[in-house]
Amino acid sequence: MLAAAGVPLYIHLPRYVTVEMGISLSTLGAVLLGIRIMDFAQDPALGWLTDRPGVPVGVWAAIGSVGLAAGFWGLFGMAPIGAPVLWLVAVLVVIFTSYSLLTILFYAQGVRLVQAGGAGAHYRLAGAREAGTVVGILLAAILPQVMGYRGFAGVYVAVVLLAALAMSRLWSREGTPEGPSLGLKAVLASGRMRLLLALGLVNALPVAATSTLFLFFVEDRLQLAGLAGFFLLTFFAAAGISAPLWARMARGWGAKPVLLGGMSLAIVSFAGVAGLSEGAAMGFAAVCVGSGLALGADMVLLPALFAVGLDEERLEGGAGFGLWSLVTKLSLALVAAVLLPFLEMSGFKPGEENSTEALRALTLGYAVLPCLLKIAAMALVLALPRKARGV
Repeated sequence: MLAAAGVPLYIHLPRYVTVEMGISLSTLGAVLLGIRIMDFAQDPALGWLTDRPGVPVGVWAAIGSVGLAAGFWGLFGMAPIGAPVLWLVAVLVVIFTSYSLLTILFYAQGVRLVQAGGAGAHYRLAGAREAGTVVGILLAAILPQVMGYRGFAGVYVAVVLLAALAMSRLWSREGTPEGPSLGLKAVLASGRMRLLLALGLVNALPVAATSTLFLFFVEDRLQLAGLAGFFLLTFFAAAGISAPLWARMARGWGAKPVLLGGMSLAIVSFAGVAGLSEGAAMGFAAVCVGSGLALGADMVLLPALFAVGLDEERLEGGAGFGLWSLVTKLSLALVAAVLLPFLEMSGFKPGEENSTEALRALTLGYAVLPCLLKIAAMALVLALPRKARGV
C-alpha cells in the first residue's frame, strides 16, 4: 500500500501536475519544497507521538489509512476544487502526513516484531518487506498506464482498505524498550545513529533526483514516451527480484561490503546514461536493470541497518524512524528546490521542443549528479563502525 502511493507521488507527480493541471515547474518546485519541509519537520513529532502509550497503535494506523485514501482520491481521482495550486497544497498535506504516519508505524512495528532475533532477523524481515514493497511499486507503475489516474485512484482506495484490515491484528506495543522514554534525544545522542541518518540523507539524494526526473528524461531526452511504463517495470522488477538476495548476502557477508557493492553497481549503471542518444531503448533498459538491482540493496540494507542500531541500543522505533523519514523527505525537498527551478532556468519545457542546452541540463541532473552523490554515500558507508553488530 505504501509503495503503491510512492510511485505516483515521486515519479508521476511532476509531469501530471505540469501537464494535466497546468502548473509551472517553478511553482511546483516551490509547492513541493513547502510541503516537504512541513512533511519532514513533522516526522520526528509523529514518531514521538506514536511512541506514547496513551493511544493504541492501531488507532493511529486507522487515522493514517483514512487520510491516505482520501488524499489520494482528491489528487488523482477528482478535478481540483477551486484554485488548482491551493487544492494541490491541501491534498498533498493530507497525503504526506498520512504517508509519514503509516511509514513510521510500519517500520517501528518491524523493530518490535524481530527484536529478539538479532541482525539476521532484521535482514530476513527486510527482504520480505521490500519484496512486498516492489509488488506495490509494480502495480502503481502498470495500472496508471492501463486505467488512467482516476481508475488507479479507485483501485488504490480499495487497496488501502484491504491493507488496513490485514494489518489490524498485528499492531502492538509489545517489545517496546522498557524504562523512561528518551525519544529523539537518545537517538541523536548516538554517534552511530547520527552517522546512519547522514548516510540515509546523502544516499536518498540520487534516488530523489532520478525519480523526479525519470519521465522527463525518458519522454523528452530519449523520445521514448511509449516505453516509460516498460522501463519502470524493468527497473522495479529488478529491484524486487534482488531484494531477498541482497538480504541473504548481508546475513552471510555483513551489510557493509554488500551495500558498497550495490552502490558501485548503481554508479556503473548510470555512468553511460549521459552518452545515450535519442531512441536508445536497449541501452536505457540495461541501465534500468542495473540501477534496479542496486536499488534493491538500498531498500533492504539501509532500513535494516538502522533497525539493527535501534534494537542494539534499545532505542524507540517510532522516534528513530521518525528521524529516518525526516532525512529521506529532506532529500526530496532539496531536489525539488534545486533541480526543478534549475531545469526551468535552463529553458527546459516538458512535452515541448527543447534546446540542446536544456536537454544537457536534464542529463546533468538525471545522470551525472546522482553518480557524484552516490560516491559521497559510499564514503559514509566506509565510515560505519566495524564492531557494530550486523555491519
